[in-house]
Amino acid sequence: MPLTPNLTAHWDEPDSYTVAGYERHHGYEALRKALEMDPDDIIGVVKDSGLRGRGGAGFPTGLKWSFVPQGDGKPHYLVVNGDESEPGACKDLPLMLASSQHLIEGMIITSYAIRANHAFLYIRGEVPHVIRRMHEAVRDAYKAGYLGKNILGSGYDLEITVHAGAGAYICGEETALLSSLEGMRGQPRLKPPFPAVAGLYACPTVVNNVETISSVPAILRNGADWYSSFGTEKSKGIKVFSVAGHVNNPGIFEAPLGITMRELLGYAGGIRDGHDLKFFVPGGSSVPLLTEEHLDAELSYEGMEAVGTMLGTATPMVFDETVSVVRAITGWLDFYKHESCGKCTPCREGTWWIDQLLHSLQDGTGKMEDLKQLEDLCAQILGRSFCALGDAAATPYPAAMKFFAGEFEAGTHTSANAQFNPAASIVFPGVTTS
Repeated sequence: MPLTPNLTAHWDEPDSYTVAGYERHHGYEALRKALEMDPDDIIGVVKDSGLRGRGGAGFPTGLKWSFVPQGDGKPHYLVVNGDESEPGACKDLPLMLASSQHLIEGMIITSYAIRANHAFLYIRGEVPHVIRRMHEAVRDAYKAGYLGKNILGSGYDLEITVHAGAGAYICGEETALLSSLEGMRGQPRLKPPFPAVAGLYACPTVVNNVETISSVPAILRNGADWYSSFGTEKSKGIKVFSVAGHVNNPGIFEAPLGITMRELLGYAGGIRDGHDLKFFVPGGSSVPLLTEEHLDAELSYEGMEAVGTMLGTATPMVFDETVSVVRAITGWLDFYKHESCGKCTPCREGTWWIDQLLHSLQDGTGKMEDLKQLEDLCAQILGRSFCALGDAAATPYPAAMKFFAGEFEAGTHTSANAQFNPAASIVFPGVTTS
């Protein structure tokens, strides 16, 4: 399947993030078109395109916008989630660095569609270079007349605020992000009410990922049929994939959804010379891992579900035979334990217990009963935590046990007599494990 650069098409130009650099390649043509349309018609175009959220959940974007109540007398807000903190994920930060104006134009069009006059871009606080770049890009857009009062003489006003995050993984969860944006501790909120009804400052709010919003201008400019011509039946459009790990040419590749991991590995130069693929994670550390037998599965929402995992952020991490699965899983749990906000018991306590047991297996001091206890812990956390962080922490171990039970058994005192059945009873919400 050929690469289809859209957001990444002009990354080789040093001024790609500026208004001038963007305007050379149809920049802000979609905004001019949008300002002459009825806002509901814009939402209809995005619905027809099949665009789904690129932050991991894959919720239909146009449908999400349509949930915002109209005529309610309240201010509406757009909040763009640039808090990319998932281990292994690296696509939104490069997009903000090199495709800044794509994002800004998408924010203006989206805000106009949902009748918002103030939009916020929330960027993780650990990346000051990205924050500075987006501040500069927003200033550039104001000077060019694309932001502020009476945009392009349309009578539409919009302000954009770039906000540095609070340095916590949990702030990537949309309601925790809203709490952080309001100056409170970044902890998830109870839903319902959903942000579309009561979000930022208790007003209707759309929260979308950077890549999602950046994709909007091309859809408006070229039409829903153009965008939906890419991808698969249930996973329409073009996706930015970042391939990291033990490959010869790690990097970012933009291709239609439905491309296979084998094809992506080809673009990434294959597994590093002299080594063989052991396993890969298709969408960040919070989705179940896969092995060589899954290289030809479609990287789409339904394709990944069919093989017992999730597409997630579509940022594959690739590992060769030199990697200990136990050590990799333990490292991810160290992260989730540290980043748990502590609001709910399953995540606060569960991540600690899973991490401790995994460390004992990594050190070779575990017991066979630890494997069963880990299985039970993951089953108790899945679907019971306040937000998806608990689910993310409970996902890696059962998936790894399906394919690499021997490595976990080797970390026990009684590994010579190991007869443990890999966590076959664990069921991931929304996916099959058979």
